[in-house]
Amino acid sequence: MKLRILGCSGGIGSGAHTTAMLLDDDILIDAGTGVTNLSMEEMIKIDHVFVTHAHLDHVACIPFLVDTVGFKRNKPIVVHATQATLDTLRTHLFNWHLWPDFTKIPNSNSPYMRYETLSLGCVINLNERKVIPIPANHVIPTVGFQLDSGQSSLVFTADTTTNYPFWSVINKIENLRYLIIESAFCNQKRDIAGRSKHLCPSLLAEELENLERDAEIFISHLKPGEADITMHEIQQSMAKFNPRRLENGQLFEF
Repeated sequence: MKLRILGCSGGIGSGAHTTAMLLDDDILIDAGTGVTNLSMEEMIKIDHVFVTHAHLDHVACIPFLVDTVGFKRNKPIVVHATQATLDTLRTHLFNWHLWPDFTKIPNSNSPYMRYETLSLGCVINLNERKVIPIPANHVIPTVGFQLDSGQSSLVFTADTTTNYPFWSVINKIENLRYLIIESAFCNQKRDIAGRSKHLCPSLLAEELENLERDAEIFISHLKPGEADITMHEIQQSMAKFNPRRLENGQLFEF
């Protein structure tokens, strides 16, 4: 399996795109503004979008993706998410007011998009690739994902804060190789991180003490304008874990 980082920022700006990751050439993990880094030919190949949660920085490009390539495909793009997230997308996004309902375009029998409900711990097998929703702790219902090739696994926490159930799950992953975990704020904004259910370096340090597996650790969701100070705080307090900044365009093979 190959995972290409299309966007991993906590905001936008020159060179900064919000969360989107391309698994092989047919699966998106979230669909933030990073999707705009794909060519038309690459977008046409996407069959599945796995959504961690309904916040705009993770779903903003689903409407544009489907609108752009839906008519060029011979089957619908499948959006996988929890029931709570799908309900939000139906009610607040694909509702004919903010955006057309592409589960009914061109018609309900042959739509450009369809929904598939997922739940924690249930394994989705796609051509010998496993996508497994895992616990996250955010201000709205959210999941992370374990991506398992059979040989090794990459775990993406999604947006989250202090979350013991998450560690209970990933400490059982014997083939864990990569962990992508967020730190949306610097330590000066720990109060905001707590209220918005994100991590900051001091909270992240406490969380990583729960990790019982060897894994390469990468930091996502850094805010433009304070990414450098946040990474400095992380590296100063968590040097033993050798955490590195997740970068747009980075490629993981596992």
